[in-house]
Amino acid sequence: MSVYRLNYRAYTGKVTPLWMRILVVARYGFNEAWSSRITIGLFILSLLPPIVFLVIIYVANNPMARSIIGSYDPEKMKIGASFFLIALQTQSWLAMVLASWVAPRLMGFDLADNALPILLSHPISRFGYVLGKFIALFGSLSLVTWVPILILFVDQSYSSPVPWAAANFQLAMGMMAGALIWIAFLSVLCLAVSSWVRWRVLATGAIFAAVFVPSGVGAIVSAVLRTKWGFLLNVPYMMSLLWQRLLGAPEFLGRWGSLPTPAILIMLAAACLVSVGMLNKRVRAREVVRG
Repeated sequence: MSVYRLNYRAYTGKVTPLWMRILVVARYGFNEAWSSRITIGLFILSLLPPIVFLVIIYVANNPMARSIIGSYDPEKMKIGASFFLIALQTQSWLAMVLASWVAPRLMGFDLADNALPILLSHPISRFGYVLGKFIALFGSLSLVTWVPILILFVDQSYSSPVPWAAANFQLAMGMMAGALIWIAFLSVLCLAVSSWVRWRVLATGAIFAAVFVPSGVGAIVSAVLRTKWGFLLNVPYMMSLLWQRLLGAPEFLGRWGSLPTPAILIMLAAACLVSVGMLNKRVRAREVVRG
């Protein structure tokens, strides 16, 4: 039959809901992130510290294991806020290493192959596309942050010879909140940097630079002006303070280096807004080529 004799009509079948379209992007992003052997290797590496922490919890709560060890310092092996703070910090920085590899894979391929115009020509918005990538990265980082940390909390609650979970429930909530804040900030930042740097290796380096270079600038500002407000540019320092307060652990620099919690949250929110602006500028349905 000739083409001009065909009668075309609009599709009248069932339409996929908007939230399902976002999950499609997230599913393919998740598959793309975990299709690399390096991603699997980094994930396995990130599970080694929780195994060590599980052994410490077992020894701290088992008299027979402590007697086998012989020399036992109860203060060093005390399971409390300081112990879980170390676990949270360890997993959070391992999550940054994983994010620096995964995020460029999520954004870089679409940008390098000029696939955004094709993807955004489908019934999905720019916000839905970015949200799908965010969900994929956020879910990947969750597997190495709050999930293993809460497993440690559950194991300690089960292994403790005295009722422990109810008295330390704040630790679980603090660890959960601290991990979620960190991986949300990290996901937005890494996607924004990856959207502007197409080369994967350079994007990984740019992510580390975006976190640690301002930290050096902030240290210089604090030293020259003799003020603590330069630490607001130091993301590792701000997150350490925030984690300590959420878990109720003692702060290490005292009053001189202490920053108000609202100032830390405002600074993190401002960094996220800048990252969102970068994504809004970069993720477009068309590409302007200037020659």
